[in-house]
Amino acid sequence: MRRAEVTRNTAETQVCVTLDLDGEGKGGISTGIGFFDHMMQLFLSHSRYDLTLEVKGDTQVDFHHSVEDAGIALGKAFAKALGDKGGITRYADIILPMDETLMMCAVDISGRAYLGYEVVTYTDKVGQFDCELVKEFLLAFVRNAEITLHFKMLAGENSHHILEAVFKALARVLRKATDIDERLKGAIPSSKGAL
Repeated sequence: MRRAEVTRNTAETQVCVTLDLDGEGKGGISTGIGFFDHMMQLFLSHSRYDLTLEVKGDTQVDFHHSVEDAGIALGKAFAKALGDKGGITRYADIILPMDETLMMCAVDISGRAYLGYEVVTYTDKVGQFDCELVKEFLLAFVRNAEITLHFKMLAGENSHHILEAVFKALARVLRKATDIDERLKGAIPSSKGAL
């Protein structure tokens, strides 16, 4: 079973993540941040992972700590659930439309952390949510998951649609990259024999 549970407790946040890479899109999201809950619910639905994400944070300050720490915990859970990465497809990409928005995303589950983020929003906030926090979430996630992840926005006008396309594309590429390739027969997909 490719499952993991991670708990992260700091003076600023308490985060609990359970993740099953071979799930059916079941679980629940509760972060206390409406727009972030919406984005993570989209991630849950489109990844088809089973995911529970519970965050209690100092949202009276702002949403930064809660969003960043959610990314840290989810990244740790992702890495733990993958184990030695034996048999995975490893690479995936998508060009995902969301109304007027067109988002390209590619991933390499490489063991090397890198985020390329060429995404522009045309408002600072969606509701009360700071758009810049999406990049902070993704940075925290890739550093702890140890993956290479690229986003390039090809078109877009509406900030909500742009960020929605980011989360849907992320879910879809991770789902494809973590799928088991039966031809590998459990082998690690690298000429080096390790990722």
